[in-house]
Amino acid sequence: MNERILNNDIQKFIDQHLFESPTTLILRGSPFPEVTIQEIVGQIISKNKCQKKLPTWFQTTNIYYPNKINIEQTSSEITANYKSNLIEGSSIIDLTGGFGVDCFAFAEKFYKVTHCEINVELSKIATYNFEQLGIKNIKTIAKDGLKHLKENNLKYDWVFADPSRRNDTKGKVFLLKDCLPNIPLNIDLIFKYSDNILLKLSPILDITSAINELKFVKEIHIIAVNNDVKELIFILQKDYQNNINIKTINYKNESLETFDSKYHLFLKSTFSLPRKYLYEPNSAILKAGLFNEVSHQLNLDKLHVNSHLYTSNNKIDFPGRKFKIIQTIPYDKKRIKKIFSSKKANITTRNFPETVAEIRKKTGLKEGGEHYLFFTTDLNNKHIVLVCEKVS
Repeated sequence: MNERILNNDIQKFIDQHLFESPTTLILRGSPFPEVTIQEIVGQIISKNKCQKKLPTWFQTTNIYYPNKINIEQTSSEITANYKSNLIEGSSIIDLTGGFGVDCFAFAEKFYKVTHCEINVELSKIATYNFEQLGIKNIKTIAKDGLKHLKENNLKYDWVFADPSRRNDTKGKVFLLKDCLPNIPLNIDLIFKYSDNILLKLSPILDITSAINELKFVKEIHIIAVNNDVKELIFILQKDYQNNINIKTINYKNESLETFDSKYHLFLKSTFSLPRKYLYEPNSAILKAGLFNEVSHQLNLDKLHVNSHLYTSNNKIDFPGRKFKIIQTIPYDKKRIKKIFSSKKANITTRNFPETVAEIRKKTGLKEGGEHYLFFTTDLNNKHIVLVCEKVS
């Protein structure tokens, strides 16, 4: 942490050049002999990433930013606030504190927050920024969180962890045991110091595998922002043995889409040919795998067991995209070309043997226009195209 970056003139320079090309700035060089242009550009890039993701940090003066990777990996303010509203108590320890966004949110709900971060540099940055943000009830410790738990030997109302994905030859990680810290290996240790555990997990992790790796899972929350799944949240309660609640949340502009169920209810969907309206679930529901639950709870028919598209004669409020079906046609590229003389359409495929790129190449249709085409398979296993218009 180069504290010279916090010089008023350098901070002013960063704000004045916040939206300039980093390459142009690097070629121009640093006007400050005590700080390199690379350091200044690093601050500019990271601060830019915070404008929408972390507006409180962006709007606060003299914030020190870590590298862009740390910013990309941290929670957004939206998701951090969501997590903090799920729990309550007097004390919480964050085993993997990072940039400190989650701890900042926890500090509004808890009397005492402990931020553990094994990266000494990142711990210093978080400590400094908490002071700038006026937070007084967070204690920062530059140490491995699990090690601190054992050495400190204190009980907490909650333990929070955001296990990081290892960069090894496996590539993308799909198992919780392949993350650091290894939560499944240390689950009994963590439960010695708290009866409640809150985990932030990567969207690429398989939910069923994570449940099987853990103990006493009480709730699972799938959080999406503008239909992009950002986090899987697991709540564990010591000795909990009842049904697992599963909740999906999609922050969509000014609105909020939610859909809740129980894990593994073994419900069955109903099916029909396309009717008047078509429904496509949001990404949080798709990640949760609540396909039969959608059909059962909302009284909608699926088009096919593997299509995950739903239909009805009456329009309903739905957690996802809604369309009016104008026409249902068999898949025939010549017929499609005749119908769409404008050569534009928005294309989606669900349970269909060809990709969007392949369909565009065959039909010559470009992206855009007012029509939405769903290439899918019906309950009779026939490939069809649903010509739709979007409805609110």
